[in-house]
Parts: sequence; structure tokens; C-alpha cells
Amino acid sequence: MSLQTLVERAEALYHDIDLRFVAQWKQEHDGKAVGHLPIYVPRELIDAAGMLPVALHGAGDQVEIIRGDAYFQSYICQIPRSVIELALSGRLAALDGFLFPSTCDVIRNLSGMWKVLFPDRYVRYLDVPQNFSVEVGGKFWTEELREIAADLERLGGRKITDSALAESIAKFNDNRRALGELFELRRGEPWRAPAREAYLIIRAGDVMPVEEHTAFVRAYVQAAREADRVKRDHTRVAVTGAFCEQPPLELIETLERAGCYVVWDDFTLGARFIEGDIEVQGDPLDAIARAFLSRSAPNACVFQPQGPRGGWLVETVRRTAAEGVVFAAPSFCDPALLEQPMLEAALDKEGVPHTAFKYAENLGQFQVIREQAGTFSDSLRLWSEA
Repeated sequence: MSLQTLVERAEALYHDIDLRFVAQWKQEHDGKAVGHLPIYVPRELIDAAGMLPVALHGAGDQVEIIRGDAYFQSYICQIPRSVIELALSGRLAALDGFLFPSTCDVIRNLSGMWKVLFPDRYVRYLDVPQNFSVEVGGKFWTEELREIAADLERLGGRKITDSALAESIAKFNDNRRALGELFELRRGEPWRAPAREAYLIIRAGDVMPVEEHTAFVRAYVQAAREADRVKRDHTRVAVTGAFCEQPPLELIETLERAGCYVVWDDFTLGARFIEGDIEVQGDPLDAIARAFLSRSAPNACVFQPQGPRGGWLVETVRRTAAEGVVFAAPSFCDPALLEQPMLEAALDKEGVPHTAFKYAENLGQFQVIREQAGTFSDSLRLWSEA
């Protein structure tokens, strides 16, 4: 497929809030689908059970929130109200079950609300370990994974064998490697893979079978490398804070129009939450548990057992040669906004410039953000030339 065709297909999937692609997949494969919110979910288990993992990110600005506002207070983030609206309007009917990752109290409450509203569908909140000792947290998470696997076996009517799980682990390992190739292209030649396009390509994995998405990502990387695109005098920035509720697509485009090359971000973090490969030898559940303990991507939702907060962000800036950091957090996102001062302090200590703004997934006005990001970008270029 051509570069344009790949991006157009990804954008069509991005706008498919009725999950027509998922419904089509279920019909063609006589299978089931399990939805999950952003951040970490052991998708390998869903795949090994013969079901389709489907990432949910809310409706953005495509749906007016009416019923969703009746279930949650106004001083929390947008995503729970948006997801409730999608469900109550029947747009998530293709999903047979839901996994709610351990993100914050809001998502925990959302999982409880789901059990009340949809008692006929499988729902589970994922209690991930807070003790990162292999003997304590590792054992706990392995047993939790075993219970989740048993739940998914009953839901899908298919036994999750060690060989099937190892095969699924290998497929997701390959997917993370493909995403790594995309991020490497953005780091080295960001003009070839604009942030808006890269975001859409990654988001296509929300609904695609993992092996299909891996091929899709690699096709885009190849096409982007061969495309004739102009290198511009933009500022290299890393964007952090948007790991759960996603920014509007127009906001990502606004950053680029303001003169920023986004060389790293934590958008769609769940797709690459585990850094590196998970072992395919030995007990696969134990391998998944150990990977969570030792190679979870740093973010505000994961306990950091050692080291100063923010060291990972400084290292990310150095690794990607970013000239500054943009803190983009959803309004009322407690994890991101509580961690931000510690991250800012780490950047200040190393002399890394940064700026910050907040957004909601249905934000419709971007001029102020464009002016702020443009001023930040211009200032960094002036400082670097001084």
C-alpha cells in the first residue's frame, strides 16, 4: 500500500467509534472481543484465548456527552464520561468483556460502574503489584494473571495453553519491535514520520489483530523512509503526560504546525508498555509477570521502587536529542499532574527547558496552545543559537 493509503486506512479506523471493524472481525472469525482502557493490560492472554483485544480511548470530539455526565462528577477527567456515553449509546456492543487497568481511582470507579450497568458482560479491574519484589509482587501478579486467564478461557470457550500463550507473547514482542522501528525513524528523521501520522498508525493497533498491525506498521515505516519530504527548521521536543486520556488529533497537528518535531511521546503508551521482549521460554505467565516488574515503561501509574523521580525523562531527552519537553496532561488527571512537579524539578536540575498545558479529549480550541508551543519552539531555537 502507498503511504497515503496506509494513513487513510489508519484514520478511518481512528474514527470508527462504532467498532464496525471489530464486528466484522468477529463475524469472519466467529470469535469474541475484549475491550480495555489505556495503560497496561496483558493483551497476550486475550490473544491466546482466540479473542481480539480492543483498546478504548474515548470518543474525542465525535460524540456529545449527555448520559455520561449523569454518572460522574464534573471535576474529573473526560475519558470515563466519554466511555460511558459510547457504551450507553450502543457503540461498544461488539465487545464481550472489559478489562480496566490500574490507572487511578477514576478508572477503578469506572469498572464498578460497568458492573452495575452491564451485569451480563465480563468485567474485571486489574490490581497490579505495588511491591516489585519477585517473591512478593511477582508471585501476586502471576496468580492474578492465572485468574484472568481462567476468566478469559470461560469467556472465549478456548483453553489458553502454554504453547498458545508463548506464541502470543512472540507476536506482541514483534509488534513492539515494529513500533520501536517507527520511533527510531521519528527520532532520527522526524520529518519523514510526522507525529500525527505516526499516532494514527499506532492507534490502528487498537482494533487490528496484532500480527496484522505489525505488518501495517512496518509497511508505513518503509513507505515513510522512501517518501520525498522536506526537512524543516523545527524544534525537537518530547511530549509527556498524555498516557491515558488521549489528546485530540488536531492538538498533535497543532504542535507540528507550531514548529515542533515530536521525537518522543507517551501517547498510546499501552501499546508499548513493556519495554523489550518478554521471554518465550519457561512458564509464560511467570515471564509476563517478571516483565511487568522489571521493564514497565516509566509513568505516573507505576510505582518506582528506586531512583529519583524524573530520571527516566532526563534520559529520554538525552537519548532522543530533544531540545525541550512539553507537558501535555488531561485536565484533572491526578497521576500526571501530581507527578509533573517532580519531573519539572528533574529537568530544571539538568537545564532542560519545558512548558506545560492541559487539554481534554474533546477540546475544540487550539489557538492558545499553538501560540504557546510556537513561542516555546522559537525560544529554544534562539537559545541554541545564542
